[in-house]
Amino acid sequence: MSKITCIIIEDEPLAVKVLKDYIAEVPFLDLQGTFKDAILATDYLRHHTVELMFLDIHLPKLKGMAFLKTLSHPPAVIITTAYHQYAVEGFDLNVTDYLLKPFEFERFLIAVTKVKTTTKAIPQANEPIETKDFVFLNVQKKKVKVLFTEIVYIESQREYIKIVCNKKEYLSKISTHEIEALLPANRFKRIHRSFIIAVEKIESYTAEVVEVNGVTIPIGRGYREVIENL
Repeated sequence: MSKITCIIIEDEPLAVKVLKDYIAEVPFLDLQGTFKDAILATDYLRHHTVELMFLDIHLPKLKGMAFLKTLSHPPAVIITTAYHQYAVEGFDLNVTDYLLKPFEFERFLIAVTKVKTTTKAIPQANEPIETKDFVFLNVQKKKVKVLFTEIVYIESQREYIKIVCNKKEYLSKISTHEIEALLPANRFKRIHRSFIIAVEKIESYTAEVVEVNGVTIPIGRGYREVIENL
């Protein structure tokens, strides 16, 4: 699985640490470097290509928005700031998402998953189009093939996950973050820190719950926009 290369442009050490810790929790992200100001980042971008930037707005020397306007072909951008008043300008500059500090991991994951979905939607030159419709999971000391079309929902159970399918259930020792990275983002959505659902199995939903194959699953507070965007 190819990873999304990213950099952090942030001058607050604590904010850098939070982002680095969050990035380390996401299997499809590959952190290439951190920069305390936009000038240093500009020099790096002259010689390296990255797919995602985590960009603070209030930076020394050159502000984040001004820096963004200097880039003729910017990568995907996720703004990280404590100031909400720049959101409109950020979206005018086609940023992928706008995270208001302090933000939880769940909100961070929603943002980077948007980048993952966009990246996967545009095949690179000479790259075969993804056609795999299954995943192999470790279940009771053997590899079990699980078809995407059979999965109804996935539930976190501490260090295990329960994969509920149309006719069977499986228990596998893997995190929800790891399984989410293996699933096609257009077919599966995380709606709670403990639940991932198959979009095609949704029967109905409200602002608080989703029904899939007769099972009611709660929607986490930080995931409501996922359902709204369906």
